[in-house]
Amino acid sequence: MSPLKDYTIGIIGGTGKEGKGLAYRWAKAGHRIIIGSRQEEKARAAAQEVMDLLGTDTQIRGEANETAAQEAEILVLTVPFAAHAEMCERMKPFAQGKIVIDVTVPLVPPKVTRVQMPPEGSATQQAQKIMGETVQVVAAFQNISYEHLLNDEEVDCDVLVCGGNKEAREVVLQLVEDAGLVGWNAGPIENAVVVEGLTSILIGLNKQYGVPSSGIRITGIPRKS
Repeated sequence: MSPLKDYTIGIIGGTGKEGKGLAYRWAKAGHRIIIGSRQEEKARAAAQEVMDLLGTDTQIRGEANETAAQEAEILVLTVPFAAHAEMCERMKPFAQGKIVIDVTVPLVPPKVTRVQMPPEGSATQQAQKIMGETVQVVAAFQNISYEHLLNDEEVDCDVLVCGGNKEAREVVLQLVEDAGLVGWNAGPIENAVVVEGLTSILIGLNKQYGVPSSGIRITGIPRKS
């Protein structure tokens, strides 16, 4: 069992495929999960969907975003970039002193294959600026396609984790492992521009080569057996 099993994870805006995929993976690993949404009923429906997939008694429920953020020790932002700044403002009071995992990528339709960063440098840096210094904002999971998460297949794509302090990154790396993925400490928050920008490149590769979910893999470093 994960050493973080006593932490509750609140997935903010978690009713989309990415949010439900992470919820599925973490709930299966024994974590308590709260899926958040602007609409409480939508959150409860998403939680039930994940429970149905697992087919076992799990500690997962759906609540309004504010309730999820208030009750969780670790927050995960899985919102479209268009709603990112507003959601960071709304979650700011509940995020103080906590770790916030930001999964957001600054995609600007229709040109989603072009890297387009906000003035702060990245979505993760935008979240940090809005939420303040007492929040440890960490970028992760930007390059994992949701197609891989909602089932038990092995994911041939690594997770780069950057932002926060070293201790916060270690917590997130443990959650990456709990999700059945391979994670790497990719350094300080300034490096999030590279991690987030890779998503646009991967989308472009998907289109160019007609595949659903290209990914990245770190080579040259011994991997855990």
